[in-house]
Amino acid sequence: MLVEQVGRGRSVIAQRVSELESAGLIESAGLGPSSGGRAPRRLRLAAERGLALGVDIAATELVVGVADLTGTVLDTRQQAIDVADGPEPVLSLAERLADELVGTRTAPVWAIGVGVPGPVEFRTGLPVVPPIMPGWDRYPIRDRLAARFRAPVWVDNDVNLMALGELRSDPDAGTAGHVLYVRAGIGIGAAIVMDGKLYRGANGSAGDIGHVAIPEGGSIICRCGNLGCLEAVAGGAALARDGRMLAESRQSPALAAVLAQARAIRPYDVAQAAEKGDRAARALLQRTSALLGGTLATLVSFYNPNLLVLGGGIARAKARVLAAIREAIYRRALPLATQDLRIEVSTLPEEVSGVTGAVHLALDEVFSPANLELWLEAGSPTALDHSATVTTTLPATRPRSI
Repeated sequence: MLVEQVGRGRSVIAQRVSELESAGLIESAGLGPSSGGRAPRRLRLAAERGLALGVDIAATELVVGVADLTGTVLDTRQQAIDVADGPEPVLSLAERLADELVGTRTAPVWAIGVGVPGPVEFRTGLPVVPPIMPGWDRYPIRDRLAARFRAPVWVDNDVNLMALGELRSDPDAGTAGHVLYVRAGIGIGAAIVMDGKLYRGANGSAGDIGHVAIPEGGSIICRCGNLGCLEAVAGGAALARDGRMLAESRQSPALAAVLAQARAIRPYDVAQAAEKGDRAARALLQRTSALLGGTLATLVSFYNPNLLVLGGGIARAKARVLAAIREAIYRRALPLATQDLRIEVSTLPEEVSGVTGAVHLALDEVFSPANLELWLEAGSPTALDHSATVTTTLPATRPRSI
């Protein structure tokens, strides 16, 4: 089976397996069914030898998770934050939560993946002028956490990690090949999957669609400082802003009642009001979904994916959002581009999708051929000095079972 999957000779495979067994990375898992000759030996990854940490930093929430070497998330911690407070308080909290998760576990941390809600230069792991993250520009997240936990660290945009979590958790997404993952929450972003692998572009900013100007944006000022961005008219903050206007003007009785009680309107409140039949809330959600769908139609024509996955807060209003987005895409995109297109809602809840992807990013990278060669002889990634540099490679599929 390994010879067929890897495409190498039997002697080469035997040598590599022997090296991995000697290092304690793989172990026997019994015998497989015989097809007439000697029963094949089954092997599996020694999942308990190390731990992976996933850190998902969102605009208003922090999720930290710990996983074994197969990527199975063992436990998580979640806490409200304001990413605009800056890196010091947010990362200090992430470190404390990670300490709680690692706790008395005997296995060491082998790798760490971090997601942030802004553009990341993937090669260096540095956030670059992130619009909603004041104080984070070129902050050395990777170096700080690598020195703190003595393990290699990789940093990426949070939407890329949500897409990676989807690829690893949903068999349909994992086999789709060409996927467009769109997160529509407080911010709007997309991740591009080509031939089953994340495509980040030349520097790491591929898919950052939230700050693309659209005609309907007019003169509305976006958080990034520009006018008429998609996020400024169709993001979660825009949905809450327009929902509050409907509440204050009494056009929406349901939202007016929410505002009177809670003194604030959330995107979730708009979705709930629409679900309960409030006409103004339904119209607002329909307009927001149509604006998002119009931009996605352009992306579908440009990239021609066979699967479009919707994640983030707006996806909670599944039926209404999906219908409006689908209508806009099929009406405006090229017929050939939508011929085999499936449009689905993410199978993972938003609060775990990012941390799941962060864990898999860390494990994909630490087990990539280039990095595995660096630390295999030493016995584990913790034996190397990760305080300054981390080798970044294209994601590789690691062996979960052999």
